[in-house]
Amino acid sequence: MELPSRVVALGGGTGLPLVLRGLREVLGASGRDTITAVVTMSDDGGSSGRLRRSRGLPPPGDVRNCLVALSEAEDLLAGLFQHRYEGVAELGGHSLGNLILAALAEQTGSFLKAVEVSSEVLRTTGRILPATLDEVILEAEIAGGFDIIGESAIGECPKPIRRVRLNPSSARATPGVLDAIVASDLIVLGPGSLFTSILPNLLIDGMVDAIRASSAPCVLVGNLVSEHGEAAGLGLTDHLDIIHRHVGGTIVDILLCHDGEIDPSTRERYREEGAVPLAAPESDHDGVQIVRRMLASATRKLRHDSCCTAEGLLDAWRALRNPREWGQTNE
Repeated sequence: MELPSRVVALGGGTGLPLVLRGLREVLGASGRDTITAVVTMSDDGGSSGRLRRSRGLPPPGDVRNCLVALSEAEDLLAGLFQHRYEGVAELGGHSLGNLILAALAEQTGSFLKAVEVSSEVLRTTGRILPATLDEVILEAEIAGGFDIIGESAIGECPKPIRRVRLNPSSARATPGVLDAIVASDLIVLGPGSLFTSILPNLLIDGMVDAIRASSAPCVLVGNLVSEHGEAAGLGLTDHLDIIHRHVGGTIVDILLCHDGEIDPSTRERYREEGAVPLAAPESDHDGVQIVRRMLASATRKLRHDSCCTAEGLLDAWRALRNPREWGQTNE
């Protein structure tokens, strides 16, 4: 079976680790030289935000989750990285993995080196790169011209967002990120929060140019349900339009969407919480091809199944490489 030799996945939050976990399982041993994760670095909440403010370090939390997702180490060791201290004392709320990354960064003098050492300890499949090592703050403009400062505040904003930006706007990509994108065979965006997980990476200097310079298809993994707060009420084609408006033109080639039955009780439960399942577009949208696959896990909560999502990504990649088989592949 034909497989891509270089996959770059960009994102953050819970979405990127899910994709990485699926790619690790589906690609198997070849994934060690195949997968590169480019991780959003604008988090300013929780343990990451505290370490960022107190130690002057890049936020480690999303990187930690990606390390564990790609880890081939024993469950005990990977679990230690995810251990979170309880209580309200000084350690309360911190994840051990965050503290380890912070300690390694201080010992080695480099957050990037801390990630590399942690990758060796956890025996990760693939490579993990922070999107930027510059200290960046995510800002959003909402209706009325008001600004919201910080990723956490943006995530809780109940009003529609017009645009997000990075401060400074000249944030540089981490060495190796742009080269990995240009050389890739498949570029993956999402799933995850549109404004706080997907867009921040695309705002880094040179990121969009690298995506456009690559011959690889860029696939956006569609979210399963609508978001609360800043992205409430937006459908999947809205997500595409907002991405392309931010980057000044089309960069997404394929939108990978869930296509399957959703239990009525699950649908009703989400409706009561103010969220709705996001339907796949009926046809291609402004040149973006729509691929429909069963992506959701068989649980009461609507969550992407990591392996189904990875298989869907590979299907989309094969479809573009073999356009005559497109109709059969997308049935």
